[in-house]
Amino acid sequence: MSKPSADKLSGFSGKLTTLQLTAGAAAFGLVIAAGAVAAAGPWDSSGQRTAERDRAASQEAWGGADHAGRAAGGVPRSAPSAPSVLAGLGAPAGTAPSPTDGALAEVLDPLLKDPALGPERSAVVLDAASGKRVYGKATGDGLTPASTIKIATAAAALSAAGPDHRIATKTVVEPGSSDRPDVVLVGGGDPTLTARKDGRYTDTAASLRTLAEDTARALKSRGIDEVTLSYDTSLYSGPAQHPIGPNENLTLVSALMADEGRLDDSSSGPAPRSGDPAVDAAKKFAGFLKDHGVETKADPGPSKASGRAESLAKVESPPLAALVERMLTHSDNDIAEALARQAAVAAKEPVSFDGADRAVRAQLAKLELPLSGAKFADGSGLDRADRISAELLAALLDRAADPARPELRPIVTGLPVAGFTGTLVDRYPKESPGTGVVRAKTGTLTGVNSLAGTVVDADGRLLVFAFMTTGTTDPQGAQKALDHMASTVANCGCR
Repeated sequence: MSKPSADKLSGFSGKLTTLQLTAGAAAFGLVIAAGAVAAAGPWDSSGQRTAERDRAASQEAWGGADHAGRAAGGVPRSAPSAPSVLAGLGAPAGTAPSPTDGALAEVLDPLLKDPALGPERSAVVLDAASGKRVYGKATGDGLTPASTIKIATAAAALSAAGPDHRIATKTVVEPGSSDRPDVVLVGGGDPTLTARKDGRYTDTAASLRTLAEDTARALKSRGIDEVTLSYDTSLYSGPAQHPIGPNENLTLVSALMADEGRLDDSSSGPAPRSGDPAVDAAKKFAGFLKDHGVETKADPGPSKASGRAESLAKVESPPLAALVERMLTHSDNDIAEALARQAAVAAKEPVSFDGADRAVRAQLAKLELPLSGAKFADGSGLDRADRISAELLAALLDRAADPARPELRPIVTGLPVAGFTGTLVDRYPKESPGTGVVRAKTGTLTGVNSLAGTVVDADGRLLVFAFMTTGTTDPQGAQKALDHMASTVANCGCR
């Protein structure tokens, strides 16, 4: 059996190699020149995307269900700096040597036996360039994925509706109305629709204020300054309440809401939630109409816009590509459930938990992914009835890293960066070899820990991995064990 290089396994150096940084950049379509990085995006001389660094330093770099919260006092930790890239290699990442399965097994098998990982463990590592499996244990076992199921949700939505698709929220007026016309606020399933004047994401999100202003202008052009307002959430069917019940990690799943039904000023992570997000959004909209000189009578109630209703105004969400990135970085459950339903809309399935399950499965089948034993009980991973194999997670990431699948690329670019962004901002210490080169989606429920993503190894080879565990009793220990496994792959040439 070939042996892993001793200098790569004797200890963690805590330094990212030029090979890793260069190959990681090349793997995502970047060209690195001596002393500089030229890219189709805001990369800087450290090899780290400026937007990611800024995000890591923000107040809300944390988020998602059952993930670690802010540092004490709410003060964010400073992000580590990656070493400068001094020179380019002049070759794509796929030409670097691939690790062998025997050598990887030699270093990962002992780590997978860590007692902190519980009784059920599954692991897969694939070579991204060839799709070949270079490590695997219990690869096809269907385990509870927790939030790593969001990778599947993202793939289904992006491939079904397209990365450029935007979710519309609109207003219509019913024809033949009386002196007080019937105006309907129609929800399209955009949880990021915002009623806020400023704050995080307000510069890119669809604005309820803008919709009210445009609606008022359209009404006044018709000589109307008083209306009866109602709201339409009929796009969605089935139960609005997630099976976990009322929870600060997710509001009611509704086709109409503003700011994810949050009752504070947060934009990610757990928060107090509205008991009826559609009603609250409609009431705010009525207030904004009044600000622009259009009065409404009484509180708005539910209705369904007729096929004869005439359009007044609409606003649109950021493209699905941006919503996927936001969802994955912060493990956003509200966006996840909305994206699952966008897949259902595109598949002409009922826009419900059950319909989304069928739509996601059908879309992944079209991608020729291994679906044996898979169950998509929800889009967010909060439901313990979900089942996914490590084999499926790794295959999803392999598809997303494939240059021939550009529509899936937001899955890779949205993954949290170890030590820098989202749900991994606090999980990798500065000295870890995984810091900056591991990009991965976390999954955490009580007794469930998973980690799935991409990593560039010490030879500059891009790999995808999925590590899953069930029955853990020490969540911090399990997270550290999984992070150690990903860091070991980063630190290893393993041939």
